[in-house]
Amino acid sequence: MEKIGILIIENDEASQSALRQVLDSEGWQLRIVPEVGHALAELSSGAWSLVILNISMTGLGGAVYLTLKELALAPAMEDGKVRARVLFLVPESSAFEAQPALEKERLPYVLKPFQFHDLLEKVSDLLMETDSLATPIRRVRFDASAADRKRDEGRAGHQSDVRQNRRETSMFAKREEYVMTEEEIADYEKSEKLDQEQRKKKKPLFDRY
Repeated sequence: MEKIGILIIENDEASQSALRQVLDSEGWQLRIVPEVGHALAELSSGAWSLVILNISMTGLGGAVYLTLKELALAPAMEDGKVRARVLFLVPESSAFEAQPALEKERLPYVLKPFQFHDLLEKVSDLLMETDSLATPIRRVRFDASAADRKRDEGRAGHQSDVRQNRRETSMFAKREEYVMTEEEIADYEKSEKLDQEQRKKKKPLFDRY
């Protein structure tokens, strides 16, 4: 399997650091572009598996956004050709305008600050569409059992504190903000599956660079 390459178009340093923290741990090849004017050149210069764009850098128009929108709507694989997948990052300041537009187009996105596991699972699911990953990444279930929660709550000491502090940056939501029930997990996975099926039915617009 080829090396997974991820192009990140992001000008916020805290977000860059958070994305490195999540994605570097998987051993993937990352390239961060902090200036939107260089994005298209970088997109065409490598065989990227995934492109991540901070939508506040482009808004809902312009060449970069429209190019990545077309890429996101095109089938991941067709006639033996593989296209990069796209994930949009939506800061709180842009959510009022951007979130409804992305949902209407059924484009994949995550809100900032991210939920650690939500971000990693969405990245994982998008990479699976291109067969870049053979199996999904599911490091931690959203809904731990009562016994597990009790055990975790009872833990104390330096090692536990280090693990918690490692993830608590301004770009990561707190754990209590992403605990879900089994029913919510099932609804989430069903929705993700439907989204993937809808994207596969879209007419292809252009090939991967």
